[in-house]
Amino acid sequence: MELSVYVDGSGGDNSGYGYFVKETGESFYEKKPGITNNQAEYLGIISALEKLGGLGNKITIYSDSKNTVSQLNHEFAINSEALRDLARKAWSLIANISGLKIVWIPRSQNLAGKMLGS
Repeated sequence: MELSVYVDGSGGDNSGYGYFVKETGESFYEKKPGITNNQAEYLGIISALEKLGGLGNKITIYSDSKNTVSQLNHEFAINSEALRDLARKAWSLIANISGLKIVWIPRSQNLAGKMLGS
């Protein structure tokens, strides 16, 4: 099955992250105080990969974080050690999923952002 997975995260006082799977309606959200926007975006992607990656699906992850998408696609450097650690975790999960794509979309098209109310 091909899955379209929308991820979103937000930092600050009401921080958290999650994902929404368009084809199945499955969603996940976790509040996590004290994280940055970038950390939240990474954690949203990692949580989706951990849950959906081992099922043999073709997965396209959609995120409105240009920075996170570009870093995971090896287009931008990662200057923060905390984000490097999260990227390494994501890349280790990505390595086990053939046909995985991570794609940037405008915020207005992010179904997870709408669902998560951010």
